[in-house]
Amino acid sequence: MRLAILGGGGFRVPLVHGALLDGSGVTELVLHDVDAGRLAAIERVLAEQAAGAADAPRVRTTTDLAAAVSDVDFVFSAIRVGGLRGRRADERIAHAEGVLGQETVGAGGIAYGLRTVPVAVRLARVIGELAPRAWVINFTNPAGMVTEAMAAHLGGRVIGICDSPAGLCRRVARALGIDPATARFGYAGLNHLGWLRSVRVGGEDVLPRLLADTAACESFEEGRLFGADWLRALGAIPNEYLHYYYFAREAAGSASRGAFLLEQQRGFYAEPSLASWERTRLEREATYMADLREGERDDLEGGGYEKVALALMRALAHDERTTLILNVRNGSTLPGVPGDAVVEVPCAVDATGARPIAAAPPADHALGLVMSVKAVERAAIEAATTGSRAAALRAFALHPLVDSVSVARRLLDAYVAAHPELSYLA
Repeated sequence: MRLAILGGGGFRVPLVHGALLDGSGVTELVLHDVDAGRLAAIERVLAEQAAGAADAPRVRTTTDLAAAVSDVDFVFSAIRVGGLRGRRADERIAHAEGVLGQETVGAGGIAYGLRTVPVAVRLARVIGELAPRAWVINFTNPAGMVTEAMAAHLGGRVIGICDSPAGLCRRVARALGIDPATARFGYAGLNHLGWLRSVRVGGEDVLPRLLADTAACESFEEGRLFGADWLRALGAIPNEYLHYYYFAREAAGSASRGAFLLEQQRGFYAEPSLASWERTRLEREATYMADLREGERDDLEGGGYEKVALALMRALAHDERTTLILNVRNGSTLPGVPGDAVVEVPCAVDATGARPIAAAPPADHALGLVMSVKAVERAAIEAATTGSRAAALRAFALHPLVDSVSVARRLLDAYVAAHPELSYLA
């Protein structure tokens, strides 16, 4: 089985490679990146990581996209258009206007999407031509927006993943004292905008038991982040990224994550080794959303993207039926949301693909926020695929965390000036 990773010089690639060493069935791993230096650094780390592994896949690197994806079975898309310098600029420009700069939420997420969607669409077209039977697993943020744009060309053969819902379900199960493998998790929303609404064990919803117990509720990250009283008011547990919506004033001044990561990773790429990668990874994980949470993270084992991706790949390749929370086209799963819109919901997965599982209608407040943010995502996709500056302005101005059309205009002007990739909106 052949797997290509687009964005193969990215910092997280050794996490995926490490998971592949455990009997994945992948015989060849092709790393593609536009930066040959970053590819060489990651290739060195992977060689160290594979030492002594009996079934390690053969690793090949290339800057040629066609050579990377031709006749592969799977493609992992993990690109970062503009790099961490672009992320730093996204945050700086948003903060100058007093709005959130986080890379997937609000102004920063829109700017990132406007840079990324044109590239993702080109990738989808090339994959569709050169590897029409390949499954594409999208890691690239903003994951919902990018997956939806690629799905216009690849249909159900592109599936978006995120580790946040799986991590939330795992932590809730631990707080409840149950085995997550025995539970059905009622989660629904968009990427970085979802709610855990039920946890069913043997037909009983045990989530109310957790919400009623303040100590248990605040024993895990999301409980401490939101507070037991707010979770009880919602009757659900939000994805951690909803902190940016529910506590928007407090979050607007969040520290620049992009600037921190840019400086941190500069040292690793200058002198790459497995040991320096591991040190950098642990520091990265420990400081994730640190300005919003109290104490250390509950989970430091590597984020979880690679675990979700490998579980999805096994199900698709070997017909190992499973249920995963994924980013797929809605169909009729969430009433009120367009059928071709990508949502984040539990899916039944096997060799035929990922099918969303029917869900109860979201609460009014959740559906309202989902529809508002989905309108923003679709305006950004329209701008990125047609070059419409009006659609780009609409995306900024309609976002719940951008509180003024005048601010939206200034944001758009500043982002176009800062990013060469947005020259199509000039």
